Amino acid sequence: MVQETKRYLSYICPNCMQSVIMERDLFSLAAAPAHLKCPCGKSELLVEFKPNRVQLTVPCLFCGREHSVSCSSHAFIREKALAFSCAASGLDCCYVGEEEPVYAATARLEQAVDKLGEDAGENGAFLDEIIMEEILSELKDIAARGGISCTCGSKKWGVKVNFSSVDLCCVECGGKLRVPAATADDIDSLCCKTSILIRGNK
Repeated sequence: MVQETKRYLSYICPNCMQSVIMERDLFSLAAAPAHLKCPCGKSELLVEFKPNRVQLTVPCLFCGREHSVSCSSHAFIREKALAFSCAASGLDCCYVGEEEPVYAATARLEQAVDKLGEDAGENGAFLDEIIMEEILSELKDIAARGGISCTCGSKKWGVKVNFSSVDLCCVECGGKLRVPAATADDIDSLCCKTSILIRGNK
């Protein structure tokens, strides 16, 4: 098996509102801090390898601030896709991973941004009330079948409903799983699942 040596990183520039997706070699990322600039020159994603962790500084379209987020080096190098979110909006602000899942996630985020623009005059509790209702209904159906559990072995979990996502939280270990609830694609993605596994902290 050939180890993947490239990572794709994406974010939406707060200045020009365009998606910025870049391919980078893992060796060059690990060698020195990487400043991944938007072509407009007014924002950049900073990636720094630390001992056992990778630190990212992400410009955020939704709250206008920069987010400092991190993950384990192993997750950064191996995961198919990682998503980092804006706590204020509940929307993702950065993706890291393999080409296909990063491009797909970025496309979904662009749809959510478009929807946000369309509904700018309406201050609802959710980005899309109907989609949130459908997502919660699907989660309820999966839960009724006993389909929600955690890698730590627990089947006890709680839920936190955000503006455009739902967080499932394991009561035993505190593990979390974010379920997007922004677009019709998010409903389609959840509908085809018979079970959901929360990634535990143990």
